[in-house]
Amino acid sequence: MMAEKAKSAKKIAKAEEKAKAAAVPAQEKNLAVRGNVFEGKVISAKANKTVTVERELVHYIAKYERYLKVKSKIKAHNPENINAKEGDIVKVGETRRISKTKNFLVLEIVKKA
Repeated sequence: MMAEKAKSAKKIAKAEEKAKAAAVPAQEKNLAVRGNVFEGKVISAKANKTVTVERELVHYIAKYERYLKVKSKIKAHNPENINAKEGDIVKVGETRRISKTKNFLVLEIVKKA
């Protein structure tokens, strides 16, 4: 009888923990930044909680002794507390996969548009 009560109490505690976790919005959950950190310009903020960040790299070509500008686009999660807009210069950090295309998180706005 006591074992049954203990099992039911554990089930209730687990259900309460799941309910609390579901109540916390996704942007408030901590996403650990691990890996690379880049700066770039937000070129699109149309998608929900997502921004497209373009970073410009300079690549040296030894054969021609010249530099080549290379652009890279990154999709990043845009939390509501940061809320980056188009034209902002932002710092993004690599994190776990958030969706099919999002592997980065906007850490801060370096310069407003």
